[in-house]
Amino acid sequence: MKNERAHGPEQPKCDLCRIEMDRVGVKAGADVLVEDVSFHIHCGQLTALVGPNGAGKTTLLQALLGQRPHTGRIRHVDADGHDFPAPRVGYVPQQLPFDREMPLTVCDLMAAALSRRAVWTGIKKSMREKVHAALEETQAAALIDKRLGALSGGELQRVLLAMALTPIPDLLVLDEPVSGVDQNGLSLFLQTVSALRKSHHLAILMVSHDWDLVRRYADYVVLVRQTVLKAGTPQEVFSSPEFANVFRGEIPGLERDASAGAQFMPGREKEEKKPG
Repeated sequence: MKNERAHGPEQPKCDLCRIEMDRVGVKAGADVLVEDVSFHIHCGQLTALVGPNGAGKTTLLQALLGQRPHTGRIRHVDADGHDFPAPRVGYVPQQLPFDREMPLTVCDLMAAALSRRAVWTGIKKSMREKVHAALEETQAAALIDKRLGALSGGELQRVLLAMALTPIPDLLVLDEPVSGVDQNGLSLFLQTVSALRKSHHLAILMVSHDWDLVRRYADYVVLVRQTVLKAGTPQEVFSSPEFANVFRGEIPGLERDASAGAQFMPGREKEEKKPG
């Protein structure tokens, strides 16, 4: 009998390129960090990876990025079913630690990252134009000469997004990218990501604890706690017994609504179960 708890529901095959995680497991010595994890990340879709602290989300990201040895198989597949041996990955971290007093501008940072040269040697006009074009993609061109330490949280995340998208990756990984960002910065960042997903047909994997963000922007949600507990649309996952069991006591109203049979959707007003 198929173990649905370990693998999540069966996902239909599609003609789009995708990243396949098949029975992935990671250990640290004798400790099992994650095991038997299977799900697909499709191009043109935003897949959200959710779960409690210590569930193995960071471990899965590290395995996906080639930073941790793992069992099982991770494949990047084109529309014809052929393997991509080395997919290009763009990564936006939760935060970028740096000295906010440094006299370093956005242009300096991006030019150094794109050219692999020290910025004190000078920035050529052609490189500045390249940086400007990259920042335009994320609605951040006006920030090109702004000092890094003067950026707001949302502005910095859009700059990091521009760096992750240069060149355009096969997979964009967002690791809790809007933690600590104000509401205006959050909306602009996510609108930008959504537009880029459509225009470049990106496969996007996002780790987040922001349920409203996941509900509004994710196409597919994977709930993990060492293994896949539930996968599906945001509504399917948020209204599931598995989600209620994992987050019972952490989300107000969740246990009450789950026991009453209501469809609970974190991040919006609860929907009372309609009479049949």
